[in-house]
Amino acid sequence: MTQKVVLATSNIGKVKEIQAVLANCDIEILPQSRFNVPEAIEDGLTFVENALIKARHASKLTGLPAIADDSGIEVDFLNGQPGIHSSRYAGENGNNEANNAKLLNALKGVKKEQRTARFQCVIVYLKHALDPTPMICQAAWEGYITETAAGTQGFGYDPIFFVTAKNCTSAELAPAVKNKISHRGQALSAFVDGFSRLNKQKTQH
Repeated sequence: MTQKVVLATSNIGKVKEIQAVLANCDIEILPQSRFNVPEAIEDGLTFVENALIKARHASKLTGLPAIADDSGIEVDFLNGQPGIHSSRYAGENGNNEANNAKLLNALKGVKKEQRTARFQCVIVYLKHALDPTPMICQAAWEGYITETAAGTQGFGYDPIFFVTAKNCTSAELAPAVKNKISHRGQALSAFVDGFSRLNKQKTQH
């Protein structure tokens, strides 16, 4: 039986990626915008805290189980910044071009070997708003920051994140390839395993 789950984001790029990865699961992903759920105030200090805040908020306002993703990019030269502030790095939430420009500027003149970075993703699943044992799945994707943007796929920092294993930026990868190897793809894969285990437990009780 397909289960309706609210996705606690208004980011269209994330909605598309998550729906694509979960297409073969018994889950119908409904973006929170369908229920006019306003954005949660993300005042946590970690990706985990912010993902939990978003999932609880969406679940509480819709009465449905919720999935939330909190992700961002950590740059070693900048002591892990922008981190949890990735989507608002340049001030305005979700302004990809401004965020990328600010990050490239912050790394101006920095040598390639010092431009190492990784995308982090935390996926949280709550059965209901007061769920005391949320499922938490975390994954990272290593690479480095380029000096110029390249590619038109994806969103966020994808055009300036170089994936060494594929010898191109994340924005130059086909979506199906990115969804397999990215931080979000890996975290969602762990979620799929956990979700199917949960469903098996339910049927056994």
